[in-house]
Amino acid sequence: MSVASAFQGRRIPLVAALVTLVVHLAGNPHYGFFRDELYFIICGFHPAWGYVDQPPVTPLLAAASQSFGHSLFLLRAVPALFAAAGMYVTCGLAVELGGGAFAQIVAALAFLFAGVLMSFGMKVGPDMVGLWLWPLAGLYVLRIAKGGDPRLWLAAGAAVGVSLESKYSAIFFALALLTGLLLTPQRRVLWSRWFAAGALVAALIVLPNFLWQAHYGFPMLELLRNGQNGKNAVASPPLFLFQQLLLTNLFLSPIWIVGLISLLVRKGPARFLGFTYVVLIAFMIALHGKHYYPADVYPIVIAAGGVEVASWTRRWIPLQAALAVAMVAAGLFFLPYSLPVLTEGGMLDYSAFVGRTLHLSKSTMATERHQTADLPTDWADMHGWPELAATVGRIYRSLPPDQRAQAAVVANNYGEAAAIDFFGKDYGLPPALSGHNNYWLWGTHGYSGNVIVDVNGDCGASRRLYKTARLAARSDPPWVLSYERDIPIMVCTGPSKSLSEIWPSLKHYI
Repeated sequence: MSVASAFQGRRIPLVAALVTLVVHLAGNPHYGFFRDELYFIICGFHPAWGYVDQPPVTPLLAAASQSFGHSLFLLRAVPALFAAAGMYVTCGLAVELGGGAFAQIVAALAFLFAGVLMSFGMKVGPDMVGLWLWPLAGLYVLRIAKGGDPRLWLAAGAAVGVSLESKYSAIFFALALLTGLLLTPQRRVLWSRWFAAGALVAALIVLPNFLWQAHYGFPMLELLRNGQNGKNAVASPPLFLFQQLLLTNLFLSPIWIVGLISLLVRKGPARFLGFTYVVLIAFMIALHGKHYYPADVYPIVIAAGGVEVASWTRRWIPLQAALAVAMVAAGLFFLPYSLPVLTEGGMLDYSAFVGRTLHLSKSTMATERHQTADLPTDWADMHGWPELAATVGRIYRSLPPDQRAQAAVVANNYGEAAAIDFFGKDYGLPPALSGHNNYWLWGTHGYSGNVIVDVNGDCGASRRLYKTARLAARSDPPWVLSYERDIPIMVCTGPSKSLSEIWPSLKHYI
């Protein structure tokens, strides 16, 4: 292949990746820091091989983005880069599956406007890494299945390993990929020393985190059990499948459905990718996974759909142009649910319009119980955190000097604690304490508990932990989630037990 033709082959993926990056850089940094983003940043400022509720990659990347001070733009640039990389690989998959220019364009538009993929590229989270590495692993294995260099197993193993260091559910993608191969003649590529070497690479990458989890008694398993017992909303199989259509843009989902069917029906070397999707979805339904857990697999079936649609329309250039315009229009219809580009009031009006138009309720896409808000949940959880820290800071500074010198700030959950840690330096606040997830492992920081500023708590009233419990203020910023509204902030003095004595009972993994 000449240099010129190689450039031609890479031009569409490069342009598509650049457009994706620009869209996200412009649309991502609005509203404010998301609850989990604040927690990831604080976790990353405590470097470790693992955390109670996640592997280390996402926290470390989040913290690195804030090394020079608070910057929502730099934080959100991290997922934007992963989205751009995922777009590039999606176009590469379309080429590997036999597609030309229009196949790549269809795949690129379906990727860009698939709501769940756009959301993964919007905010920092464990799924952003898989946005690039799941389809990349699929691409490497496809090339091997087509007779390519078996040493690509090393790269595939590295992609899977790093994915697992970002989110544990990547193991189900890896198992689905292997099952897909076993169900097709391409199973022969597994009988290779290079496959074994690739598996070893993945295992070595995840080993430090596995040892960390083992050292602490596998807290992630405890957290998952607790989540299944009341916190998570479990969708029925039909609802789970319908949610997949909504997640990937109801109007554009036929693209990946066509791609999935084409992979399953055609008995070529790529058929295993169709089985990979089916097996992965079956895993998620059987294990009551949240609807977005398998979503990083969609670039694979989207690429296959782009190839199929391009094949159907290859003789109809005007139809291809019309289809591209229609895909953009369909994407823009749902875009405000994936990028925070509307004002709060505008988002309320638009949500009401979409709900009326499509006859959808908020509960259709709910993943957790007891979580309500005027705005979509993710948008609501980007509000109120600086205001909470400011309120706590005002109370802390108002304490008499002898109390302030020994006062500890205790928060009900990791979102509140992380907000106090992240924004609290401006108010001279001490490190926040909480029994929630990794905050519990960080312990009491040596505080006695003689004076507590209790955020969203009641000073342990049911256990009579404190002689004096004074309501100092309530935090009630607009637009927040229901359980962050009008929360009390108490000042507690006169403990019946030291903080170290009661700390074991505060553990809350969920």
